[in-house]
Order: sequence, then structure tokens, then C-alpha cells
Amino acid sequence: MSGKSILVDTSKCTACRGCQVACKQWNQLEGTKTKNVGSYENPQDLSGQTWKIVRFTEGKNGSGKAYWHFFSEQCRHCLTPGCMAEVEKGEIVQDEKTGAVVYTPKTKDLDFKATLEGCPYNIPRKNEKSGVLVKCTMCLDRVQADLLPACVKSCPTGAMQFGDRDAILAAAEKRVAELKKTNPKAEAINADDVRVIYLVVDPKKCYSLAAGK
Repeated sequence: MSGKSILVDTSKCTACRGCQVACKQWNQLEGTKTKNVGSYENPQDLSGQTWKIVRFTEGKNGSGKAYWHFFSEQCRHCLTPGCMAEVEKGEIVQDEKTGAVVYTPKTKDLDFKATLEGCPYNIPRKNEKSGVLVKCTMCLDRVQADLLPACVKSCPTGAMQFGDRDAILAAAEKRVAELKKTNPKAEAINADDVRVIYLVVDPKKCYSLAAGK
């Protein structure tokens, strides 16, 4: 399937949260009041004003080795979006050229609970002021202007790549092969089903993944 994809190599992520800030800035999202709960992860979840967050997880893997993993959570832009199951009047559209899944102002008429339940990654949120459902847009406006998504542009370590889907899939396969030399459990998560593909070096249970996927 053609279109665009984003590759997120979590092994290169330093949790600088530049992507999180860039998303806020480009989409002109309001700041939200937060509090210290004993973790560097802040805020603690997505919201109507936060479409991307870096999750922090620490623990020990099966061999007893300590880990501290970072995972930049966002919409996966599924090839077959479960969130569109309740759509009847174009409330959610899938861009033909890129494959980006975009929520329109009409989503205020959708059943939020049903839309959220349709997403296997627990991503959609409601803007409490407007009632519109929101999430990452893959920066479709930037992409249509031949610019990189803001999060990808801001990444200082090269942990995020953006491009044609076939090229991203090839890059993911090559990188996984490299990672497996030192991290045998390295994998690309659900690469055949989503456009935002995450590379991890430990079992998925070692990461704070939305809905445990």
C-alpha cells in the first residue's frame, strides 16, 4: 500500500520531548496544568490539547537487566482505522495521497466513547471546549506543503523518519536487523497495519504502550 509513513526508532530516543513541544507549537495547542506525580512523564496522558506525549517506563527485563525506555505516543494512522467504524457523514477522512487519518469538525456529532473504543491504541480525545474529537493529523498541512511533520523535523537524534511507505518499511527492516545483533528481541510493532511504525529492543510489555499494543 502506498502513501506515507513515520518510523520511530525508540532506541535512539533520549526523551528530550522536542517532538511533544513541536506538536503543541505547530497545532497551536494550549498549555495544560500539570502536577508532579513522581515521574518525568508529563503530562500523564493525551488530551484535547495534547496530541503527542513521550512516555517513560523503567524496570527489569526477563534477564534481570534494568531498562529505561521512552515511547513517543501518538496516533498510528492505521491502514484500516477502527475509529472510523461509526463514521457516516465524513466526520473522519483518510487522505488518499498520504493515508493520514484526519478528524474534521464534524466529529463533534460522533459518539466519543464508540470512537475511542474503535481505536486499538486508545488515542482519540475530545476537545472539551468545542466538543470536536482530536488527535495527531500527521501534520497533513505541512506534508502537503512538502515539509516534514513537526515532530519529525524537531527530533535531534534522528529517532524519527518520514517518507514514502515502501522506503520506511525497508528502513525499518534494515534497522531491526542491525538492532537484533545486540538486542535479539528487537522488532517493528505492527508494521503491516499502521503508518506510524515503532522499533523496540525489548518485549512490548517493557514499554508504556497505549492499550498495551
